Amino acid sequence: MRHLSVALIVFASVFCSALLGLRLRTVLPKNHLGEDPIGVVKLATGLIATMAALVLGLLISSAKNSFDMVNASVTRDAANIILLDRVLARYGPQTQEIRGKLKQAVGAAVQQMASGNAAQLEKLHSPEAIERVESLMRNIEALSPRDDVQRRLQARAIEMADDALAVRELGLLQAAGSTPAALLIALVLWLCIIFGAFGLFTPANATVTIALLLGALCTSIAIFLILEMNTPLDGMVRVSLSPMYQALAVLGR
Repeated sequence: MRHLSVALIVFASVFCSALLGLRLRTVLPKNHLGEDPIGVVKLATGLIATMAALVLGLLISSAKNSFDMVNASVTRDAANIILLDRVLARYGPQTQEIRGKLKQAVGAAVQQMASGNAAQLEKLHSPEAIERVESLMRNIEALSPRDDVQRRLQARAIEMADDALAVRELGLLQAAGSTPAALLIALVLWLCIIFGAFGLFTPANATVTIALLLGALCTSIAIFLILEMNTPLDGMVRVSLSPMYQALAVLGR
């Protein structure tokens, strides 16, 4: 909801700037609206619009990369968890308890991710989550292989365990993808200037007002999507946890 609130604030700021521009056109002296002054304003607005377009493109690209990174991490971790479970199953019945703990740890992590709650997501890299992973690692290392096959399987399980249980890193990936507040504020300020200039250039009528309204709406939606994609584990735009649920369904079989 906080992202929706930010988007609404951006929309109100940008659209009110456009209305202010329309109002200024009616009160400014005519010599302020001549060809030369308007030409200078258009040049300045063009420069600001170019900077705003570059920053907006940069933020969209960064947010998409952040979203894709977490999405790929979910799929990779789900595959690694399944592979680890199968390696432990091949080791023998001695790993049944470890496999149960693995399913329990993964289930807790998936529940935290599915909650969409920031406090729950923080627990993905909490000391308790790290201790669960390290406990599983110790259990695997404590196995006593009886032959070369079990020794190879134990070595492979130890090698895979850290990667397979890396779901705790998803919270860190989400935190790393947060949008810089200063950049966002600068972008909104530039958009307000641009839309204020749009209103200054054109006489007010219903068509112009609707066009400015739609423009402000589009820019606020773009910023909303940027904020949502930068937090892909919560909000309205979220990565799919289907790979994790599918992994949970086959663990322990």
